[in-house]
Formats: sequence, structure tokens, C-alpha cells
Amino acid sequence: MRNSDKSNIVIALAGNPNSGKTTVFNELTGSHQHVGNWPGVTVEHKEGTVRRNGQSFRVIDLPGIYSLSTFSQEETIARDFLLNEPIDAIINIVDASNLERNLYLTTQLLELGLPVIVALNMIDVAEGMGQKLDLKKLARLMGVEIVPTVAAKGEGMVEILEAVLNVVERGYDPPRSARHNPEVELEISRLLDSISFTVDDDESVPARWLIIKTLEGDPEARKRLFVRSTNPDDTAARIEETRKHLEQGFGDEPETVIADGRYGFIGGLLREVVTRTPSVDRVAASDRIDDVLLHRWLGIPIFLVLMWLTFKLTFDVGGFFTEWIEVGVSALGAWLGSVLPAGPLSSLIVKGIIAGVGGVVVFVPNIAIIFLIISFLEDSGYMARAAFLMDRSMHLVGLHGKSFIPLLMGFGCNVPAIMAARTLETREDRLLTILINPLMSCTARLPIYILFTGIFFSQHGAMVIFSIYAMGVLLAVASGKIFRKLLFPKATSPFVMELPPYRMPTLRGTLLHVWERTSQFLSKAGTVILAASVVIWALGSLPWGVEFSGPNSLIGYLGRWMAPMVKPLGFDWRAAVALLFGFGAKEVVVSTLGVLYGGSHPSGDLHTALSASFSPLTAYVFMVISLIYVPCVATVATIKKETNSWSWTLFSVGYSLVLAYAMGYLVFRIGILLGLT
Repeated sequence: MRNSDKSNIVIALAGNPNSGKTTVFNELTGSHQHVGNWPGVTVEHKEGTVRRNGQSFRVIDLPGIYSLSTFSQEETIARDFLLNEPIDAIINIVDASNLERNLYLTTQLLELGLPVIVALNMIDVAEGMGQKLDLKKLARLMGVEIVPTVAAKGEGMVEILEAVLNVVERGYDPPRSARHNPEVELEISRLLDSISFTVDDDESVPARWLIIKTLEGDPEARKRLFVRSTNPDDTAARIEETRKHLEQGFGDEPETVIADGRYGFIGGLLREVVTRTPSVDRVAASDRIDDVLLHRWLGIPIFLVLMWLTFKLTFDVGGFFTEWIEVGVSALGAWLGSVLPAGPLSSLIVKGIIAGVGGVVVFVPNIAIIFLIISFLEDSGYMARAAFLMDRSMHLVGLHGKSFIPLLMGFGCNVPAIMAARTLETREDRLLTILINPLMSCTARLPIYILFTGIFFSQHGAMVIFSIYAMGVLLAVASGKIFRKLLFPKATSPFVMELPPYRMPTLRGTLLHVWERTSQFLSKAGTVILAASVVIWALGSLPWGVEFSGPNSLIGYLGRWMAPMVKPLGFDWRAAVALLFGFGAKEVVVSTLGVLYGGSHPSGDLHTALSASFSPLTAYVFMVISLIYVPCVATVATIKKETNSWSWTLFSVGYSLVLAYAMGYLVFRIGILLGLT
């Protein structure tokens, strides 16, 4: 759909995953961007603004896709936006080093009839691989403007905006990107001539595109085509007749014939515009790196060392800044306690808000550092190789190799990770992946680990946190093996992992990614955790006049009811209440500990209070249970939505609670036997 408001030009960025699309978006919009979710889903929505020569541009970063089919949620979102929203231009980000795969989406975008500009990204990588591209000829043959870019260095961004302005000012004459097999073209022309459309026909989506997609078996395009035709029954009959004719003539399904036509067009195009030179230094370097990182025996140890270093830097470097923030929070609480008159308001601010929210905010440096490292590993291309490595191991225990992608995402947040299981082909694989995903330790649990590790295991912090993450992975593997054998005995399907080229992440893109994630953490601290801290303070203070969070307070009554359940684990009732409130959000566990322990201790210091109430053994048991027990309410809701089953949702909650208690008790008893009390 075309945008009629030329004062605010709308640009949609479309491209394959790993094409550098997000880097282009970051370079164009800088800090003038915001991140949310597309309506009704957890797929990330990025939008930003940029101004040039007095003109405002609104830039939308569509999800990375390979085609305009609707096989995945990302493809559905991208296509719906392109078809239904007002757009001035599509910037198609194409990886110049992998043209054959990337241009398949380009051929489909050009058939939409919307203005398309091709940003040929990573042109330096292509040249380093010995490829020489005739860009003028490529632009002429495709009928679009080609803008060479190196987004990682910020090159070509101004030219992209100028190309958009040119299209807006002079108009756009859409080319036919892929002239299909002559027989297919003939059938498309016949259908265009024979189908009559309504007088008020919406021509924002070309009829030719609808016909091609309908022949490919696309249900949404078929529906749109029938709505626009004056005689839907006759249109349906003609489509079916054409499909049968093509299938008989080519001996294959029409969608396969059309796809072959697109790839045939791309193949001929590349023969015209690509010249290969003997220089293959870049390819050789990439292969040499892969020989080490993907080595049969060294690959996984290297991955584990990198993960250990990640936790080492997160704990040691982040701990330096955390200590200073802790001093500041403690000083703020002490100062407010001295200047505010004794009473409910002072208690709420000092024992509730400062102890609760402050106890979580101190971990911002650790959160930022782990996101910084993970972002670097993802953007460099290493994480895809980690998935490739783990794919081999997962098949040995009966898990679907493709499941590693959503499991890897679980280290960030379990909610989008569970949503990502939609890409798996069978219901059995999706359910299995969903059930074990909460065992991947999300960043919301990290403050719990850092808090207890800093108090009880400061000399071996990285190793302790690493052991918790490793335990989650091992339990996921073991659970997956059991579930596969007992619940989902169907054999796994084969999986091919795409390995993107190595590249140096941009400082700007990495820092923007870190800021997005860290700001989300701070936002939660200012909303969910603040609200939870106030509620917990109220429960610990009422009825007014009792000892704060003492046995006669409301929260004390709740804790006394739970105390017998956690006594075999070595905990008191306050630890049980903290875990209970963690069902809302895992960060709330730390804020609850801050209110119940720090707020009630004479020193007001959480570290001192926890040192008096926990031992190293019970601290480790608490971390183990925090890793395993029922995930947050948002994750449980996502499981219900994705499985569409209360039975599987309750099973997920039930087995995680039983497993958490069993593992916590086992670790506690083994620790006692070893004299680690």
C-alpha cells in the first residue's frame, strides 16, 4: 500500500536473516529508535526515525525472512505489513556474498509492485571472496536502483536515503522481476485476461502477484483474489484448471515450478553480472577459522570455555561496578531513614522501595556485560556455529537439532524462545522443545545467582554460575531424552544449519543492542519490581505495629504455612515466600529477599542478613531451585498459548516443581554427607 503523506516518508527494511539488515537499521536511525512487539505476538518490532535535508523518514525493521510465504510467524508479519500498511519504499538488504539465496526474496518483493531499492550490503566481503559485480548491469537487468553498502562501516547510508527521495519524487515503474518459464508466463497472462475484477477493485496489491501466489497454494492470496473477482467460483475453477495443467506439463507441483523459475532467473542474472577472480583469501580464512571452532573434538570445549569466560567477565568486571552501586543504594537508604520521620512512609521508602528495587538495580552492570558479550558473539557469526556444534550432540540424545535455536534464545528470555518453537515442523518437536525450554536459565535469574555467589562464593564466582547454567542444559538434555522416549517417540527430522559469514560487529550496533536489553530490565525494575516491593512491604507491615515481616505479619502467616515444605531444603519461611513471589517475575525474588531479609535485619544490609540466614550449601540449593522451579507467569501464559492445551501447561508447571524440589533436596543431602554445611 502506498503512503500518501509525503511529509513523513515510510521505509520498510526487508531482507534475509544475517544479511546485515539490523546493522543498516541501527546506522540509519541511531538512538532515534524504539523497540516493542508486533501486535498480538512476541516477535520484536523495531522502528526508528531519521531526518535529512529537512525530510523526515520513518524506518521499520521487518523480521528477517527468506520469502513472502506464510510458513513462519516472521514471514506472516512482514508480508502483512507490506500488503496492508502505507509504505513509500522497500529497502531490500541483500548479502552481496550470498546473492543466489538473497535474491529469491528480491524477486518476490519486486512482484508486489511497491517501490524497491536494493541495498547490496557487505560488498567488501563479496570482493574479498574474489567476486566482481557489475552493479550497473545488475540494476539494468533487474529494473531497480542498486546501492552498494558496507553497513558495518556506515558506508552507503546517505545514498540509501537519497535513493528513497528520488523514488518518492519521480515515481516508480515496477519491473517484472522474474520472467518465469514461458509456459508459466502464458498461463499467468491467460488468468489475468480471463478473471474479471470488481469495479471498486483495490489495486494496491497487483493482480499478477495474487495469481502467482494463488498458483503456489498460498491461502491468504487465494482469499484476496476471490474477494476481488466478480465471480469467485469461476476464478476458483480457472485456478484449479491451470494448476492441473502445469502439474501435468512439468510433472511437478506449480509451487515447485514457480520456485525453479525464480532460481533460474537468478542463475542467469548472476552469470551476466558476477565475475570470479582467483583470490579466495577470505574464504580460505573463514574455512581455517571453522576448522578450529567446528572441530570434531575441540569445538565443544572451545564453546564451553567461551561461556565460562562470559560468566567470568560478567561476575568479576560487573562486580566492581555493582559494589559501588550497592554502596550508593545503602547510603541513600540510610540518609532517607535519618531525615524522614519514623512511620509508614519512611518504612515504605526505606524497607520497601529502596530495599526491593535497589536490591535489583545494583545488578544492571552484570546484565549489561552479559548482553554485550552475547551480542558480540551473535553478530560475529559465532553463535550460529555454536548451534551447529550442539546440533550434533542433541541428535545423540534424541532431540531435534533445530530445537537448539529456541533453546539458545532461552538464555535471553524464555517467552520469545518458546514462541520460536513455531518454526519446528512437527507438533511433537514443538511440544518437546517448549517443555524443556524453561530449563534454559534466562537473564531474569542472573541477579539471584550473582547475589548469592557474591556473598558465599566470591573466589569462584564464574565457576559457580557456570555450573548452574550447565546444570540447566544437562537437565534439559536428560528431560528431553526421557520425554522423547515416553511421550514423543516419533523420529526426528533432518536439519541443515545456515552458517553466516564471519564479520566484525559494529560498536554502535552492539551498544544499541545492549541498551535495548538493559533499558527493558530497568523498565521492569521501575514497574513490576516496584509494585511487587510495595505489596511485599505491605504484607510484611500489616497489621500495623507488628514486627516488620515478623511471624505475626500477614506475610509471616503465609510463610509459616509454607515453612514445613522448605525445611527439608534447609530454608526458612522467608526464602519460601521469595520463591513464591518469583512466579510473577524472577527478578522479584531478589527484591523480596531485600525486603524480607534486608528490611528486617538490624543492619539493613542484605548481604549481612543473608550471610546470617544461609550457608554456602543452602545458598547453592536456592540457586538450583531458582533455576528449575516453575517459570514466570509470562512464560506459563506463553506455553498455554503455544500448546493450546491446559494439560500440557499444567504438566510443564508440575514437572518443573517436582524436578526443582527433587534436585534441591538431592544437592542438599549430598552436601550434608560431604560435610558442606
